[in-house]
Formats: sequence, C-alpha cells, structure tokens
Amino acid sequence: MAAGYGRRFMAEPITPKEVLASKDMKAQMELLIMKIQADFCNALEGEENFGKKFTVDRWERSEGGGGITCVLQDGDVFEKAGVNISVVHGNLPKGAIQQMRSRGKQLADGELPFFAAGVSAVIHPRNPMVPTIHFNYRYFEVTDSQGTKQWWFGGGTDLTPYYLNEEDAIHFHRTLKEACDEHDSSYYPKFKAWCDKYFFIPHRNECRGVGGIFFDDLDEPDQESAFNFVSSCAHSVIPSYLPLVKKHKNEAYGDRERQWQLLRRGRYVEFNLIYDRGTKFGLYTPGARYESILMSLPLTAKWEYMNLPPADSKESEITHVLKNPKEWLQMPQKQ
Repeated sequence: MAAGYGRRFMAEPITPKEVLASKDMKAQMELLIMKIQADFCNALEGEENFGKKFTVDRWERSEGGGGITCVLQDGDVFEKAGVNISVVHGNLPKGAIQQMRSRGKQLADGELPFFAAGVSAVIHPRNPMVPTIHFNYRYFEVTDSQGTKQWWFGGGTDLTPYYLNEEDAIHFHRTLKEACDEHDSSYYPKFKAWCDKYFFIPHRNECRGVGGIFFDDLDEPDQESAFNFVSSCAHSVIPSYLPLVKKHKNEAYGDRERQWQLLRRGRYVEFNLIYDRGTKFGLYTPGARYESILMSLPLTAKWEYMNLPPADSKESEITHVLKNPKEWLQMPQKQ
C-alpha cells in the first residue's frame, strides 16, 4: 500500500486530498468506497492459505477522474476476485442519457456534466461449495445548463451459490436485512424483491442466484440519510459473506462439482454482458477502462448444449430455486 492515505486504502485517492477535505457528498462517497475496498481486499487476502495478494492498479481517465482496480487471480481459495472503485466526471455520453431517461430520469437537453463514484466487487471462488458474491454501491450527480443538480444512490449485494445451502442463504439475507432495518423496515422486502427482478436472466427463465438486495435512484429521505443507508449496506458485505467462505473453502469436491460450477459461471457471464446496467454504462462512457469493467467475468467458464441436471440431484435442487425465488427469512429454522 502507498504512503499517506494508502496506509488505510489500497492506493492514493483519485481526488486531491485538499478537495477530499471539503467533506461534501462527493468526498464522503470517495472516502467510503476506498475504505470498503481496502477492508474487503484485506479480509479476502486473510482467507488465502498461501499468502496470495491483490494486484493494485491505480489508473486515471483523460476525460476526468480515474479508479483503483484490485484483482487477486489464481489463488488457492479465490480463482478470481476483483474489487474496483471508480471516481469519474465529465459529460454524460448519449447512450448513458438514453438509458437514464428510459427509467424515468428527467434530464435536460444539451451537455450534462456528471460525477459518479462507486465500488464494485465480484468474487469467484475456486471451491464450488463457496458461493460467488457481487456487490456494488454508487453515487451519481448530474448538473444541467441551468445549474440544477440531480443526485441519487444505487447499489446492492447478491449471492450466487453453485450448490444450495439454505443456512447460508438465510444468514446472508438476515445480515442484509439487519443493515436495512437500521434505516427503514420497508427497505429489505422492497429491495429484496427488486433484486430478484433485476438479476433475472429472461432467455434462461431463471435468476442469477439466490438474491440479496438491489436499489437504484435512491434520493430520499435526504442526502445524508441515504448516504448512511448505503454505508450500512456496504459495511454488511464482510459479515454476510466471510463466514460462508470460512465454512466451505476446505470442503472436498470432485470433477462433477467443478464442471457444474463452470456451467453456472456461464450463466453469470450471460447476465453481465447482456443485461447488466452497470456494465452497459461503463461501456458507453468515453475513456472507459474496459479491463476494469470486465473484471467481473470469471477466469474460466463453460457452455454445453442442452445441459439438464438429473432429477433429484444437487444440481437440479439449485436450478429449481433459481426458477422459483424464495423468501429466505420466512423459512422455518432448523433445530
């Protein structure tokens, strides 16, 4: 890690320190995502048995801003783990404007200066008994020619297991619910349903995983309250996921489980490249860093023609759940 801020973070911030000292929302968000990145990277490195570390790549964007991409590849626990932050600004590209208007944003014509800061992570473990996790938390500002500013937050955390473990799913959802309930008891059920809907693969007629929470365009009740909610969600990632890694990372598995994992990763790739809104925004943005945008893709994946798991198999069990999302926190607890 670098000196100064880098003692706490994976690298020096993108924004100059004197600007970060202003403590406005842009500065608060950048400092938050850098802390979340460093905490998560350190926690994942702690699970590697042979000292594998993240490669840290700090990059700058000529159009404005930059980011820090951290990737751990070919570890004994994590086959590929990517934890990225970006802090970018400039003028919104036409593709991004169209995408935002399609979901109801009232944006003026002409040039629209924007600021976006976010943290995004996708963890692909080696052991098929350890689920994949994805999370993303972001802040967005757009200013029109009259100086009118719109702001909003978005994000979420979701889990993609290869084999169903109901205790894991319940733990994961309970941890997210507790983070939501600190702020508004209506958030978890609303954002859980949104997650099931968003991470749906239409051409497969199934969800990508067992869900979590997802929200976008959050601009209430006020900016500071919304930020505090996002902070709580982001800080809930480690307690929601690390116990599952510790529990399963040394479990035995064979070639059958490995091949199934590779097939399910293929579905993950399909969703990310065809439907994911964040991937599309990144690819629309001039000067985008494609290596960082595509870090969510696994190191290896597989497609087979007409692969159907045998009835009553462990593979068909998870497939059934993906086609029929559950309310995990309403399930009876095992004694």
